[in-house]
Amino acid sequence: MSTRLAKRLDVVQPSATLAVSARAAALKAQGRTIYPFGVGEPDFDTPVHIRDAAKAALDKGATRYTAVSGTPELKKAVAEHSARTRGVPCEPSQVVVGVGAKHVLFNLALALYEPGDEVIIPAPYWVSYPEQVRLCGAEAVILETSEADGFRVRPDALEKALNAKTKAVILCTPSNPTGSAYPESELRAICEVMAKHDAWLIVDEIYSSLVYDGFRSVSALTLSSAKERVIVVDGVSKTYAMTGWRIGWSITPPHVAKVLDMVQSQSTTNAAAVAQAAAVAAITGTQEPVEQMRARFEARRDLIVKRLNEIPGVKCRTPEGAFYAFADLRGLLGLPSQHAQSGKLADDLEIAKFLLEEAGCAAVPGSAFGAPGYMRFSYATSEENIEKGLAAAKAAVEAARAKA
Repeated sequence: MSTRLAKRLDVVQPSATLAVSARAAALKAQGRTIYPFGVGEPDFDTPVHIRDAAKAALDKGATRYTAVSGTPELKKAVAEHSARTRGVPCEPSQVVVGVGAKHVLFNLALALYEPGDEVIIPAPYWVSYPEQVRLCGAEAVILETSEADGFRVRPDALEKALNAKTKAVILCTPSNPTGSAYPESELRAICEVMAKHDAWLIVDEIYSSLVYDGFRSVSALTLSSAKERVIVVDGVSKTYAMTGWRIGWSITPPHVAKVLDMVQSQSTTNAAAVAQAAAVAAITGTQEPVEQMRARFEARRDLIVKRLNEIPGVKCRTPEGAFYAFADLRGLLGLPSQHAQSGKLADDLEIAKFLLEEAGCAAVPGSAFGAPGYMRFSYATSEENIEKGLAAAKAAVEAARAKA
């Protein structure tokens, strides 16, 4: 029939978290207290000077189309930011601004991947990486990592996975969902492996400013001897609490930037002019609010890891960055629960439902990220929510253990 949907949608998986999210919303509507550990955005307001810059831009007429790849002011600011923070000279012509980093990644997928290509994605992974690859008809090759290795891909494992069909490798550092970040020595080793292969290294650095304990974020653009095959994706969403402004960008070789400009010209055209003006203020203005938010996140990280590890059967490593704790909840499997199909918790989806129903804790099951048995807890929420939510989770687990 002529009204059938595109077959490429057959390979896209529905979100594993939709049921939990819908149930959390229903419980909240019923008056239940829900602790939001599933959120993937800062709970802070966009800094005042950035909002003021947006207001001023509106008053000056920033309401029209801009160049597809971004305003000259923003592209220049990004290029200078790259040189300042990554130590790599970057021309504005290498920068393409999109409607958030996710949009930039999708543009890259459209520009680079085609049927027959393989794209290597280490697991645990951000949920959109494999789906964007599949939407373009390419194959997402999931490369398992271990908690013992900090959820970071080993260079020797990457070397074995690379082959003639490999079009790209996607890394995220610091990582969503694990918070793991690649130290310079490990990232350098990855770059050395990639330099021997004719494949793109795409590095999502959206969380690069949110690192703790003195960790130093280093870009693959700084380390690689094959910079002509390295692409960096970044944006203002996480660092500046600007998720709703939808500004992200890629830094690519000039010939790729031209193609991305063409691709984007046939979809969204430009990102909102006023949001681009706000992004300029964010990048070029005072960074004091960034440090204040980073310090708050670090304190919350310490708190949430401590409280998670106090729950019987739960283990959680201390992440290096981002605002996620990725906890091992396999010690809860087999606990009795009226919310489990068999009467006993059988997987991380049922554990998520148990924590939501019994403790009001809304977190994201690890299976959504290719890591069954784990759970992503965002600490982009108040210290009070962390304390009360995980106290409720601990009480629920202890009550279930008492019935076992």
